[in-house]
Amino acid sequence: MEPKLQSFIPVIQSSNLAKPLKKQDLLTTSFLIDHDRDNELTMYYSPHNEYINHHAKIVIIGITPGWTQMKAAFEQVIDCLPISESSTIEQTLKKAKIAASFSGAMRKNLIDMLDHCGIQNVFHIKSSSYLFSENRDFLHTTSIIKYPVFYQGRNYTGHRPKINHSSLLTSYAYEMFPKELSQIKAPALVIPLGKMVEEVLKNLIKNNKLNDHIYLFNFPHPSGANGHRIKQFTENKQSFISTVLEWAALFSYNT
Repeated sequence: MEPKLQSFIPVIQSSNLAKPLKKQDLLTTSFLIDHDRDNELTMYYSPHNEYINHHAKIVIIGITPGWTQMKAAFEQVIDCLPISESSTIEQTLKKAKIAASFSGAMRKNLIDMLDHCGIQNVFHIKSSSYLFSENRDFLHTTSIIKYPVFYQGRNYTGHRPKINHSSLLTSYAYEMFPKELSQIKAPALVIPLGKMVEEVLKNLIKNNKLNDHIYLFNFPHPSGANGHRIKQFTENKQSFISTVLEWAALFSYNT
């Protein structure tokens, strides 16, 4: 299927976007994909989640891209202009994915937890931080709701409204997302970030809509705003290590 970026390139070029991008540059009708007026939700295009690393061994899943990720992805696309050939579009989508992945304190928190689970030992690397740089081919980051969603103009967090209270959110989480995950060869280690993401995954597993991946449930969201992050991780650390070792045995067998 042709990436949506193909159709948005003329819009991006004609909009004369300049860095640093602001919300008024991107949260416009030009990039609006869909909306749910009853729940005050708007969904906008962002290029980074169009790239799928089919050979990933680890999949980290958030609920939906936020403004920061959207901004980083578009700024990367601007740096790649002009874009014409399909191969260049694929390369641009990959660069946008890398640029928009977890950054700042959230990435540091995530790497710390991955290292304490022993992820780096599986790949024989010094730190899980390398998964975000030279060992990026092992990693796929994504969201259960593919494109950025905003509630009353603010990042959607999964709480208001609940996913199953919106047909827009439900269609992406329960129809589009499992199709994406099915494109990644099992067994990958799948890490859902946050209770809302975990709830969706468990429902999909219950209904036999996901491949036989290994799931690291109860993993804390790495956001600094998650005050229970350290306690939750500590309480589940031994379970995480056991799950990683279980996955590692399968990973080694299949490589």
